[in-house]
Amino acid sequence: MRRRNFMAVLALMALAGGAYTVPQALAADDGSISGTYSTHGRNLEGDVYEGVAEVEQTGSAVDIHWTINNHSYSGSGEIDGRVVTVFWGEEFPVVYVVMDDGELHGTWGDGLAFDKMTPE
Repeated sequence: MRRRNFMAVLALMALAGGAYTVPQALAADDGSISGTYSTHGRNLEGDVYEGVAEVEQTGSAVDIHWTINNHSYSGSGEIDGRVVTVFWGEEFPVVYVVMDDGELHGTWGDGLAFDKMTPE
């Protein structure tokens, strides 16, 4: 199972160009991913969802609060280059890659579910 999670992270890193620098969209501001995002994805059952997420970054620490289908979820983690890892009370974390346009593309559920967050 851990191999599948590792492979999902590698695939996301490849999509991001393998670079570990702050994306241009963020470098123009304060280099932070803090803000409000629209979020959508597909859960472990294959159902599509959408909602809103609030991201707060302080240094390398990241807190995310998601509101999806009238349910709230929260998690904390860190950003390391373009990779954001957030532990949210489940067995496996959400692992995002920060894209050049500021979107966060991620997987969760050991790489079996995905989430895409777009800055509002």
